[in-house]
Amino acid sequence: MADGSSPGKSPKTPPKSPSDNPGSSPRIEADPEIGDGDGDNTDADSAVGGASFSSSTTSISESILDYRKIHGRTYENIKTTEYWAPNDEQQNEGLDIIHNALLMTLNDRLFLAPIGDNPARVLDIGTGTGIWAMDFGDQFPQTEVVGTDLSPIQPAWVPPNVEFVIDDCLLEWTWPADHFDFVHIRALYGSIPDWQDLYKKAYRHLKPGGWVQDLEMGVRIESDHVDIPPNHVFNRWADLFYEGGEKMGRSFTVSQGHTMRDNMEAAGFVDIVEKKVKAPMHGWPRDPKLQQAGLLFLLALDESIEGFGIFLLTQILDWQKEEVLVLIAEFRREMKKKSNFGWCQT
Repeated sequence: MADGSSPGKSPKTPPKSPSDNPGSSPRIEADPEIGDGDGDNTDADSAVGGASFSSSTTSISESILDYRKIHGRTYENIKTTEYWAPNDEQQNEGLDIIHNALLMTLNDRLFLAPIGDNPARVLDIGTGTGIWAMDFGDQFPQTEVVGTDLSPIQPAWVPPNVEFVIDDCLLEWTWPADHFDFVHIRALYGSIPDWQDLYKKAYRHLKPGGWVQDLEMGVRIESDHVDIPPNHVFNRWADLFYEGGEKMGRSFTVSQGHTMRDNMEAAGFVDIVEKKVKAPMHGWPRDPKLQQAGLLFLLALDESIEGFGIFLLTQILDWQKEEVLVLIAEFRREMKKKSNFGWCQT
């Protein structure tokens, strides 16, 4: 689900070192009261107060709203590209829950890049429901914030300094060069055929000394506390996504190793910081904030898991829907076992 966050700076002015240092993420300390007997604890929904999210969309042409329907889920219908996750209400609720869980995991920080107190223009690529852009706009009311996405799933009522645009980031960007102080990218894994090209676009449109930050997510649940065997559903699920990504030419492994850092460096960025943070799955951590974040991640995955699997497995890997639902049921059983002490990286 998550693996790797990299802020990088345009070197058009003398470098200024960011405050965060690179390094691997530390082991999360588990609640000592959780043992094998907690394997089937599934009370996560009630623990987070029955979170519910909703959004309304802006008025837009019927051609863009003519979504594809695949096995009861809706997907964007932009002709220039193809995105593997649904854009319906169920999936969007999961995205908003993930946003809030990430905030808790990152100690209530919307971003890690040292962008200063007065950014004039900020671009949020792949804004999704627009929740990050709106939170940023509230935090920086003098900043002009633009969020782009393939689907018009953002709310109609937004902060006055926030604007949403339907746009494909794989095409040429229409903004002037040296235009933005900060370009924010999040969760485009499985969507980008050429990451260096994407970063070069961000570089071209950043002001001298501007920053880009990309937070990408993995698809494998891991554990520091128990041994997850190779044939476990967590590993089989991840391997299927790696295979599907290769077939699409849009990798799900971009956040592994130093791939993001290397691609940013090749695009021309300097002062690149690679930071890995483990995001817990379920409420097993000792730390109360991470415990709550883990419950939110679990709730989000429960909301989103079917949508994550349907397109990739049926349309790319030629599975039957019934096969997918069996795999999802097995995955759900395991992700709800608190005693797996599962985490992903972000």
